[in-house]
Amino acid sequence: MKFMKLGTKADTFHTEQATRTLISDIAADLVIQINDITYLLHKFPLLPKCGLLQRLCYDTGDSESVSLELHDIPGGEDAFELCAKFCYGIAINISAHNFVSALCAAKFLRMNDSIEKGNFVGKLESFFNSCILEGWKDSIATLQTTATLPEWSENLGIVRKCIDSIIEKILTPPPQVKWSYTYTRPGYTKKQHHSVPKDWWTEDVSDLDIDLFRCIVMAIRSTYVLPPQLIGEALHVYACRWLPGITKLKSSGSSVSQTEESKEKNRKILETIVSMIPADRGSVSVGFLFRLLSISIHLGVSSVTKTELIRRASLQFEEATVSDLLYPSTSSSDQNYYDTELVQAVLETFLKLWKRMSPGAVDSSYFLRSIRNVGKLIDSYLQVVARDDNMQVSKFVSLAETVPSIAREDHDDLYRAINIYLKMHPEMSKADKKRLCGILDCQRLSPEVRGHAVKNELLPLRTVVQLLYFEQDKGSKATSSHKLPKPHEILLGAKDRAATTRDTQSKHSLGPNKEEFNGEEIRERDHHHKTKRSDGKLALDMEKKMVIRGDIAETQSEKGRVVRDESSSSGKVDKDPKKMIRRARSKSEHGVKK
Repeated sequence: MKFMKLGTKADTFHTEQATRTLISDIAADLVIQINDITYLLHKFPLLPKCGLLQRLCYDTGDSESVSLELHDIPGGEDAFELCAKFCYGIAINISAHNFVSALCAAKFLRMNDSIEKGNFVGKLESFFNSCILEGWKDSIATLQTTATLPEWSENLGIVRKCIDSIIEKILTPPPQVKWSYTYTRPGYTKKQHHSVPKDWWTEDVSDLDIDLFRCIVMAIRSTYVLPPQLIGEALHVYACRWLPGITKLKSSGSSVSQTEESKEKNRKILETIVSMIPADRGSVSVGFLFRLLSISIHLGVSSVTKTELIRRASLQFEEATVSDLLYPSTSSSDQNYYDTELVQAVLETFLKLWKRMSPGAVDSSYFLRSIRNVGKLIDSYLQVVARDDNMQVSKFVSLAETVPSIAREDHDDLYRAINIYLKMHPEMSKADKKRLCGILDCQRLSPEVRGHAVKNELLPLRTVVQLLYFEQDKGSKATSSHKLPKPHEILLGAKDRAATTRDTQSKHSLGPNKEEFNGEEIRERDHHHKTKRSDGKLALDMEKKMVIRGDIAETQSEKGRVVRDESSSSGKVDKDPKKMIRRARSKSEHGVKK
């Protein structure tokens, strides 16, 4: 960072209580008071260079002592002392950090070249144009200091010139960047990377106040030179620099007034960042949008900002990972309580947009793939939040049911989430278990998962019965398919029946045979319909009997175990539902082993 040295004399200013004076053999004849500091100085070095002091001391004699109050001088006593030292010829250093206050104070004192050639204002302006504006970090540092004197800096053109210089350098092609910059990305070292990264400017610009940062970003966007992703990266870097994390938001180490003041500042930063996000999809990551959304809920941002964040996150929801969704709820002090309502709000908005766009889509496979990715994401997310002790069944079920049927290829991942929830919440009531497992479609489980579910003792009885029926139904269909005649047998049978028909027609004896054939055909058809109806009722009858008997067995457990024996051609069979489930599970295991 560049600096300008003026003067050669040693600094002889010293302080006695609240008085600053100069070591000199000549008595002080100029007393200047600024705030709580009193300066004892001399007219002869200051008046020739300061037009303001000349006017204020115009009516006084040379030997008369003058007292002045300059409380409204920009930059205060520090800036005035720089001007006073310049008048005395004492050595001072001017840099980007004290340039603004020095120039404003010199302008206030009218230390122009019209008063005396080579005056302070002329030297400061020359340093500003030739050194500060030519440097990258000097321009940024100078622009930062304008926040202390915004009106003076704006009126003197310091802000505009610094912003123009910064924008010009940002738009410079990376190969032509020759100045020093800050770049501390993880894993990046300048020695290994000889080329300048495209986002080399983002960290230095993030040091600016949000209003100045906004001026630069909006000016850059208006040029349409840089891609939206680069603008989004600058917003991401700025948010990481100024917005606290979720755990910091919920810390209670500061007073209420400080917390409210900090909230107000962070709220303004967040709302400004959201307003600057480019409209192009992918300009910022979905993980970044979820972070902003989670913070916005705590800060209490406007509904417009929150709605916009939900909309933007829903547009890129399919690109999210489970880690992008894991934010603790701001409504609870427990850090492990995940905010499922936030995820559900984004999911519902995604589904609205998906339903609106998918019917008229040219490439329907893209929309199907999109919603399938979201369905898998939600089921994976449910497997994580199921481990939370504070997760309510209603919230878990509500989020799972929000996912439409088309979004799930199967229910394997959903079953895993339910199984984890049952393990982590062993004290669940029967009603909650029934409600939880009611979202599971047993027909959409893979054979491996269904085999595991049949042996899962955590599942309620009704779910196990459904699983057993589907296993049985699948086995019966497989058996019946093996008994069906093959195509060539059907053809041979048709030929034989044709030959028989021709023989009977030649004998003119169709009457009795026709009646016998019709009667046999009717009996076979009736038998087929009866068999079909009985198969259709099998699932319902089996489930009703087993559930009813299971409930009776539970309610009468104090009186003894209820055992019903029914006589059949093969002997007595135990109809206890729990024993039937055990036998079915053992058969299932035996089948798997085979």
